[in-house]
Amino acid sequence: MARPLIGRTIRRLRQDQRLTQQALAARLGISASYLNLIEHDQRGVTAALLIKLGHILQVDLAVLSGAQEHQLENSLREVLADPLLGLEATPDEEIQALAGSAPNAARAVLALYRALRVAREDASGIALPSGRRILLPTEEARDFFQDRANVFPSLEQVADTIGAELAVAPAELNHAIAERLRHRHHVRVRVGPLEGSLRRFDPSSRLLELSESLPRESRGFQMAFQLMLLEAREAAEALLQPVPSSAEAASLIRLGLLNYAAAALLMPYDAFLAAARALRHDLDLLAARFGVSFEQVAHRLSTLQREGARGVPFFFLRADPAGNVDKRFSAAGFPFARFGGSCPRWIPHTAFATPGSMRVQVAELPDGATFLCFARTVAGPAMRWGEPPPVHVIAMGCDIARAAEVAYGDGLDHQQARIGIGLSCRLCDRADCRSRAFPPLEHRLNLDPHEESTAPWRFSK
Repeated sequence: MARPLIGRTIRRLRQDQRLTQQALAARLGISASYLNLIEHDQRGVTAALLIKLGHILQVDLAVLSGAQEHQLENSLREVLADPLLGLEATPDEEIQALAGSAPNAARAVLALYRALRVAREDASGIALPSGRRILLPTEEARDFFQDRANVFPSLEQVADTIGAELAVAPAELNHAIAERLRHRHHVRVRVGPLEGSLRRFDPSSRLLELSESLPRESRGFQMAFQLMLLEAREAAEALLQPVPSSAEAASLIRLGLLNYAAAALLMPYDAFLAAARALRHDLDLLAARFGVSFEQVAHRLSTLQREGARGVPFFFLRADPAGNVDKRFSAAGFPFARFGGSCPRWIPHTAFATPGSMRVQVAELPDGATFLCFARTVAGPAMRWGEPPPVHVIAMGCDIARAAEVAYGDGLDHQQARIGIGLSCRLCDRADCRSRAFPPLEHRLNLDPHEESTAPWRFSK
C-alpha cells in the first residue's frame, strides 16, 4: 500500500489557521525549509513531530490522514477522465499537484464540471413539465456535511440538554418525547391512516399525525424530528453558513441538520459511542439497545468523529436497486464515485441478492487501500396491496486496520478474502475483471478475433 502523503494536509491546516511556514516551524522547533519539504511530501514526519503537529494545530491525529485531500484527488481524477471533455489522460502527478497546491482551484474545477453536467442534461431536454430546468442541490448538501465531518457539536448540546431533562431509559423515550411535545409545545400526536404521507404537522391545530404504517422506531424518530424542529431550529439555522446557493439546497441542509439532531436525542453521543465499542459495532444489537432502526444506527455511527471522542471512522451509503445513491458520507476516506456508477463487484450491488441478510466483503482498491465493508437491505412500508415497498441497501465500511473493532470482521482471513474493486469501470485498469461494463479510458483496446477471453474487454496495459 502506498505511503500516506500528509504534507498537503499539514499545509491546508496551517493555512486554515492563517499561520506562516515560519510561524509553524518555530513552534515545532524545526526550520522553515524543513517544514517546506514536509509540506511537499519530500520528508517524512516522525511520531514525535506528528504528535506536536496535532497539539499545535488542535486536531486529532486522524485528521492528518489526508482523507479529505485523497477524496479531492479521486473526484478530480474522475472528472478529468470524462471522455466528453476530450482530454488526454492526466498524469496522477498533475492531479496530486493541483489538489495539493491549489485545493480551491481544484474545487472550482469540480463545481464547473457539475455545472457542465446540469447544462448538458438541460440541453438534452431533461426539464420539468413546467419548463423549469432541473437543478438538483443534492451535491451541495452532501459537500456541506462532508466538509464538516458530519459532526455538529451545537446540535449535540441541544439534544443532550433535552435528554437530561427527559431523564428516561431508551425504552421510555418515545413516550417522554410525546409528553414533552404535549406539555411544552401543546402538540398532540395521533397515529392513524395518513394518505400520501408518513408525517404531517398542522401548526394551527398543533396536531402531529403519524402514519399507522410506520414501525415503532420510525414513529419515535418522527416525533424526535418534530421536537427538534421546535427546539433546535435556531441552532440549525446558525450552522447554515456560508449561505447555500439556492433555497432548495438550504432546505435539504436544514432537514439534514434537524434529522441529525433527532438522532442525537435518540442516541446520545457519549452513551452511543460507549455502547458501539462494547458491542463491537453490531448494528442489530445497537438498534435493540436504543430502540431505533438498523438504518438509524448506521447513520449515527457515521457521525462519531467529535474531536477528543472519535469512534471508528465509517463510510455510510444508501442506494436503491437501480444503483442510485441518495445518501453517502465517508469518514473512512473511501473514494465514492461522484459522477457515475460505481464498481459492480462492490458489496452494495450484491446485497440485493440476499434481502435482509448481512453481507461482508474485504474490498481492495487499485491503490492498495483496503476496507472491511458490510451491507444489508432495508425495506420501507408499502402504502397498499400490490405496491412494491421501497427497498434500499445500507452499506458501511472502515479501514481494514480497524476490522478487529467490528463484529463483522470476525473469522475473516483478511488476505485471502480480498476482492479487488475499482472506483468505476472507466477509471479501473484491472484486466481480469469479468464484471467490467466499459473499458478503461487510459488504455487502448486489444481485440483479437481468434480468441475470446473471460473478461469482457481486453486492453493493453
